[in-house]
Amino acid sequence: MDECERRGYSVIRSAGSGKGSVCPDILAFRRTSWLAFECKSVDATSLQLDTGQFEGLRQWEENSGMTTYVAWRQTGGEWLFLRLDFFHQNEKSYAISVEDAKKAGARAGEIFLKE
Repeated sequence: MDECERRGYSVIRSAGSGKGSVCPDILAFRRTSWLAFECKSVDATSLQLDTGQFEGLRQWEENSGMTTYVAWRQTGGEWLFLRLDFFHQNEKSYAISVEDAKKAGARAGEIFLKE
């Protein structure tokens, strides 16, 4: 993620991301700031994450101690960074509406360490 590198983070792109892996797509490190991102580019009125993937991300966050975000962008829009706590569970997935994401989600400048 170019935004991470512009802000001085060292970035690792996860091998096998998007192939059922429980590891987030991007890991970013800068001194004592460690962040994990699952990236989604979806044009819809809500973002749905499969229950297994979502619970895997939650377990990843707990095991690693890394703050984990779902980064969501609609075509032509800005990235919104959503904490896992913002998603609501339904029968088959965890979801957040675009309206709720815009209210609760952080922008890049709000989550990266400012030094």
